[in-house]
Amino acid sequence: MRIVFMGTPDFAVPSLATLVENGFEVVGVITATDKMGGRGKKVLIESAVKKYARSKGLPILQPPNLKDPTFVENLRALQADLQVVVAFRMLPEVVWDMPAIGTINLHASLLPKYRGAAPINWAIIHGETETGVTTFFLKHEIDTGDLLLQRRMAINEDDTAGDLHDRLMDLGSEVVLESVKMIESGDYELQPQDNSQVSKAPKIFQETCEINFDQTTKKVYDFIRGMSPYPTAWTTLDEKKLKILKACPVYEEPGKSPGKITTDNKDYLRFATVDGQIDVLELQLAGRKRMNVKDFLNGYTIKNPEQ
Repeated sequence: MRIVFMGTPDFAVPSLATLVENGFEVVGVITATDKMGGRGKKVLIESAVKKYARSKGLPILQPPNLKDPTFVENLRALQADLQVVVAFRMLPEVVWDMPAIGTINLHASLLPKYRGAAPINWAIIHGETETGVTTFFLKHEIDTGDLLLQRRMAINEDDTAGDLHDRLMDLGSEVVLESVKMIESGDYELQPQDNSQVSKAPKIFQETCEINFDQTTKKVYDFIRGMSPYPTAWTTLDEKKLKILKACPVYEEPGKSPGKITTDNKDYLRFATVDGQIDVLELQLAGRKRMNVKDFLNGYTIKNPEQ
């Protein structure tokens, strides 16, 4: 089979690599355009997928517009039998419907659960104990196509979104390889999604990352780890934005209103919830670097804390 691979971030690289390393004919790689970044945005940054594709001498296309006629013709000229999509953007029909076999996508959830842009984050935020990855064939509505293959993975009590991302990245590459092998052999059976089980995982914005301490300790803790390391849960401290990257739940009656701070200004910093406290372990105050709580308190005195 002639395969075109579409992807951009680190999450997609192992899936592309496993296809290349197992001898599949990847005739083209579609990825995001280069962007200016770094200090002062003076450095041209290539996507992780582009860096890998370039290292293997694979043909690369970086269309700003997926509907651009020139790109569509260049894509058609690759004569792909199958397209494989991992962590890329939404495709127009003229693109996903082009190959004779079709286009499969890897999604980091057990579809139809957590359809959308941020399935890893929302699974943790909602306190799930299990998730996984799914391959499916694309069709018009996002994340709704017939299922090809699923694999499950436990979510540990202290997993952050970053931890789960890395494990799902590796599991996903295995599932992509197995899916492509199944398609090549013709030995597979598609399964329609059960719409009664649908849940959503919408894109997360900075304003939705603010922590609401007026809820249970478990919910606050799940929210913090589901946002870590990115886009990062935050609250305010002395009228400055305080990002909380790592925390520990304390299940005890705080005797304080939700959001109240308890600290000795030396070793610990805690925020009250409705039924306990959140013990902050790693944080980043606006204008400062990320650090553990002891190092932070060594150089910062919190105004009017409750002792």
